[in-house]
Amino acid sequence: MTSLVELPPAPDDAVDLAIIGAGVVGCAVASAAARRGLEVLLLEREERAGAGVTSRNSGVIHSGLYYPPGSLKAQSCIRGQALLYEWVTARTVPHARTGKLVVATVAAGAPALERLHQNALASGARGCVMLGAAEVATREPDLPPVAAAMLCRESGIVDAHAFTASLLADACAHEAVFAAQATVRGLEVDDGFTLVTDRGPLRARAVVNAAGLESDRIAALVGVDGFTIYPCRGDYFRLRTARPFRHLIYPVRVPGDPGLGIHLTLELDGGQRLGPDAEYVAARDDFGPAEHKHARFLEAAQRLLGPLDPAQLRYDGCGIRPKLRPPEEAEERDFVLLERPARCVHLLGIESPGLTAALDLA
Repeated sequence: MTSLVELPPAPDDAVDLAIIGAGVVGCAVASAAARRGLEVLLLEREERAGAGVTSRNSGVIHSGLYYPPGSLKAQSCIRGQALLYEWVTARTVPHARTGKLVVATVAAGAPALERLHQNALASGARGCVMLGAAEVATREPDLPPVAAAMLCRESGIVDAHAFTASLLADACAHEAVFAAQATVRGLEVDDGFTLVTDRGPLRARAVVNAAGLESDRIAALVGVDGFTIYPCRGDYFRLRTARPFRHLIYPVRVPGDPGLGIHLTLELDGGQRLGPDAEYVAARDDFGPAEHKHARFLEAAQRLLGPLDPAQLRYDGCGIRPKLRPPEEAEERDFVLLERPARCVHLLGIESPGLTAALDLA
């Protein structure tokens, strides 16, 4: 990112930095910039911070094992994980270092699991080790027998809302200003930037676009073309009665799948959810219920966790990922961090592991 402490002169009514989007990444940028002594204005179109993509996040603290070594996703996730644990520990934000098991339920999945392990090692992911079937049974005696598994010791869960709120509180404690219901309709470049918002025109010497699902549209306002956000929906089903699992439990990812496979996520209050799945949709606000996916989730749950009464699963909402990867492509795309024009930085395609990576991206 550009060195925002070396900004050129601008009109007296301009703030140093306007940040568009008060999700977890926008709030992390606001905190980091305000701590450096910049005059920060954080703009959010919703009524509160963290009400967009962040509000539907499963709260998993990732380890960085899925992404190409050296990619921004891998590097920011691995560095961000350490920063996140440091931050939430210092501020007593609810979290737990549960660990994660990625399992090959049949022998045919073992080679893919080993490739994933090698990728994790090459990326520098911490605490990722292979386990045999007996070791898995010791750790999770209620899990059906598996062919092999990888344990990610540093994976965990965090209260995403509390984490985001702590970042916003820190930014405001360092004199950042938060403006809700301030949708950005226009962005004009002159000797600085003029933001046309629902709260009136605002002036800034620099801009950070952290607008999530709308980040491509904000970028287009200043002539940054060639990036399209493809909304990818992920639904969840909740277990009515929690089962005695202690780890996050994931299947081996199917190559080309836009998600990580339907998996078991633990919650800080003891609840358990399955999901998300991954389905490209036309609308960026397609949050309607999808109870019709019950049979698919039940099959995935039984394959991963063993016998399960269908009545134990109830629909539990969805989120939408801001993907840069179009549906017809087989490979994931990296995060994009782009400065264009000068002093206007765009954060594009910040899907998973964006929560984990937030403090490093800032």
